[in-house]
Amino acid sequence: MALNRWLIAILLLLLAGSALGAVEIREFEDPVTKQRYQDLTASMRCPLCENQAINDSDAPISGDMRERVYQLLQDGKSDTEIINHMVQRFGEYILYNPRLENRTYLLWGIPVVLVLLGILLVVWMVRARRNASATSLSTEERARLDELINRERSS
Repeated sequence: MALNRWLIAILLLLLAGSALGAVEIREFEDPVTKQRYQDLTASMRCPLCENQAINDSDAPISGDMRERVYQLLQDGKSDTEIINHMVQRFGEYILYNPRLENRTYLLWGIPVVLVLLGILLVVWMVRARRNASATSLSTEERARLDELINRERSS
């Protein structure tokens, strides 16, 4: 009986210790740096998680990334320098908004091309309808139309 109580107590201590270890406390000298930290960690994707920012992820790699961002901020690095460092270390995948480079022209260009094609299609359809309705009737069609109108009037 006493052994069971000891095992339960040890298990509870282990669980409490792991819960306390998950809380990260970061101290910032000014609110601007704190806001930069929050913006940077929200703009980077966890390489392990499917589509989760590193500020929301519990993955160990996200914790390491948050710590690295914090250290770089404390070292006085700019946002661009921090992002470049993280991309160099973890790859382009971590950016939610990929950079406009040779490799990403297609990624950025496809939506623009699709919008332009949609506009051209609408313009083409409007012009086609205008031209179709603007054509005059042949003499045979005009005679047939007059006959139908006269028949309706006499009824």
